[in-house]
Amino acid sequence: MRHTITLLLELGLILTALSVLGAAARRLSLSPVPLYLLAGLALGEGGVAPVPAAGEFVETGAAIGVVLLLLTLGLQFSLPEFTGSMRRHAPSAVVDLVLNAAPGAVGGWLLGLDAIGVLALAGATYVSSSGIVARLLADLRRLGNRETPAILSVLVMEDIVMAAYLPLLAVLAAGGAWWQAVLGVMGAVGAVLAAFAASYRWGHHLGRLLSHPDDEQLMLRVLGLTLSVAALAELIHVSAAVGAFLVGLCLTGESADRARAVLRPLRDLFSAVFFLAIGLSVGPDDLVPLLPAALALAAVTAATKLVTGWYAAARDGIGRRGRLRAGTTLIVRGEFSIVIVGLAGTLQGDLAPLVTAYVFVLAVAGPFLTRLAGTPHRAPAQAPG
Repeated sequence: MRHTITLLLELGLILTALSVLGAAARRLSLSPVPLYLLAGLALGEGGVAPVPAAGEFVETGAAIGVVLLLLTLGLQFSLPEFTGSMRRHAPSAVVDLVLNAAPGAVGGWLLGLDAIGVLALAGATYVSSSGIVARLLADLRRLGNRETPAILSVLVMEDIVMAAYLPLLAVLAAGGAWWQAVLGVMGAVGAVLAAFAASYRWGHHLGRLLSHPDDEQLMLRVLGLTLSVAALAELIHVSAAVGAFLVGLCLTGESADRARAVLRPLRDLFSAVFFLAIGLSVGPDDLVPLLPAALALAAVTAATKLVTGWYAAARDGIGRRGRLRAGTTLIVRGEFSIVIVGLAGTLQGDLAPLVTAYVFVLAVAGPFLTRLAGTPHRAPAQAPG
């Protein structure tokens, strides 16, 4: 009984604090994401007001939050359009991998990390945060912009690379044999390709299966299917975000419009919890010692992500301002980098605090840089599907 009271009180205080911070961000015409991250830092272990009883709820809510963010992002587009964009952006994926993994690999070598540590730091600097990017695009009203499909293509291709990378890192960090790592990579890549093929071949049937005139029924059906697909994606070492994004792509027309409307309040609630959880995972004492190295790495990889987004948007014929928006949007790092630390950080000395500080710097600075890139002229609304 006492635990329940403590839990409810802590959650009430957390949600109230997030409300105040969100309102302040809106008044300043900013995304609330950096403030939510700072709130997590203040409420985490070693912060000014820890909330230990709410930790389990926040962790679970964060997983739901990133799923809802990518689901609602997928609802903005149709699967045929998006697969065409991905084929066009295969060179963008190569540029992204080379430019953004290299600084981490070089940094790991300079810090004296072993081969696994170098591989882990390369992955942490390579992959952007799909969850934060999705929220930024919604907050800044850029979902209908011409550069957005290029941004999403880069993000999904990063998630596909992560599907191969994470099993490889996990096996090597655990001391497994090379053939076990190869089998894990082959299984994960095969699962991703099968998921895309199934979505492309049979995804159009989903709208009919999930459609219902009652909003409650529609919400329960879409959410139930999305969480199930996300769980299956995690089971086969594919990002839950990719699974949720595929579900969103498969819904078109009226079903997609109504799903976006009924899911928006849930998305806003759990996405706020997701950003809070990233802040909670960071200990203030971990940030300070390696902050100079993290700032240097952040400066280099912010520039390389800017080049990546600029190149990807240029392939779609986007103007200079749109290319700048695409590049700054991709700067943020987040959930995958934290996962990488969990797989290899405990074995690598300074790797965990370095990546933690690095992620926090870019997760806070990235939204500000994205906002400074300029509010675009209002683009005509795209017809869903």
